[in-house]
Amino acid sequence: MDYKKYIRIVEDFPIEGISFKDITTLLKDGEAQKQLIDDLISKVEDLDIDVVVGPEARGFMLGAPIAYALGVGFVPVRKKGKLPAETISITYNKEYGPDTIEMHKDAIKPGQNVLIVDDLIATGGTIKAVCQLIEKAGANISGLLFAIELEELGAREMLNEYNLISLIKYDI
Repeated sequence: MDYKKYIRIVEDFPIEGISFKDITTLLKDGEAQKQLIDDLISKVEDLDIDVVVGPEARGFMLGAPIAYALGVGFVPVRKKGKLPAETISITYNKEYGPDTIEMHKDAIKPGQNVLIVDDLIATGGTIKAVCQLIEKAGANISGLLFAIELEELGAREMLNEYNLISLIKYDI
């Protein structure tokens, strides 16, 4: 399937110079969404996965149905202050300044095998922080799965110790 025909490109969002790849236009098409989820699952179904982790917010949209299809649990990673129980956290630097992400302390058990799922990988900074959070919990990372990869931004090099898998590639 030519997924790119379903993805809206929004120039200068969220700031000038960024060419935003909007996956919500793909997700609103039932056939395209189903095919995307099926194709993403086919990329990881042979991996050893105990739980899927999805970072806020588009990681929820893809991670939850993938976890369901694989018959494993789903764990959200949220911005600081959004989870109700005791959390573990990581603070990291983004282009716009520091940010903190959190996960419930009891969400992942040491030794579990985790698949991280998100809609898009760009520079890799946020996903690197998610990896550090999961490793802080004592879990293993089986893979990093993305619908879209912006190849020229260097995430693959930053995350070279992990199994990074993407379906749709853009040369920003």
